[in-house]
Amino acid sequence: MLSFLKKVADYTREAVDAAKYLTQGLAVTFDHMGRRPITVQYPYEKLIPSERYRGRIHYEFDKCIACEVCVRVCPINLPVVDWVMNKETKKKELRNYSIDFGVCIFCGNCVEYCPTNCLSMTEEYELAAFDRHSLNFDNVALGRLPTSVTTDPSVQPLRELAYLPAGTMDPHDVSPTKPRAGKLPHEMLPLIQNKPNSESQTK
Repeated sequence: MLSFLKKVADYTREAVDAAKYLTQGLAVTFDHMGRRPITVQYPYEKLIPSERYRGRIHYEFDKCIACEVCVRVCPINLPVVDWVMNKETKKKELRNYSIDFGVCIFCGNCVEYCPTNCLSMTEEYELAAFDRHSLNFDNVALGRLPTSVTTDPSVQPLRELAYLPAGTMDPHDVSPTKPRAGKLPHEMLPLIQNKPNSESQTK
């Protein structure tokens, strides 16, 4: 008799625990149902990268002086600068310049320390390839103008989804005149600039 009651008690305890875990899972599900969507229908929709986004490096062959500063500041000595010395002018003549984006960590050191500003970071991030060797860009591929999300007619550029109007779940076809739940960076700047003045007046 005691063993039977013990089995009934264990079964009841397990049933209560299962119901508790099920309730916790449903609570998380219902909590996420009321949140704003963060999914982007890629590749038909793309988020606009930030102004300081570090994407594919753009290279201008005519500005390069083959100083190899980019190679020295690179953590992995990645850029390959192929040059020869012109005996008549006693100056370097650049033959080829290449960067392997399959190895690049996009730290931006080469862009920052380039004395002639022949390197620049772009917003292009689609560098997937079936062959890793195709990610080794020479000076011709590096000189190609970057693709822009805002000028691509085949996709719909999306701003940050956190700035949707209050109560709006769908980011599409939102009127720009509707009040936003959050403030955009250019809207926060005047508030930050006026805050020290208001604090000094209160003191």
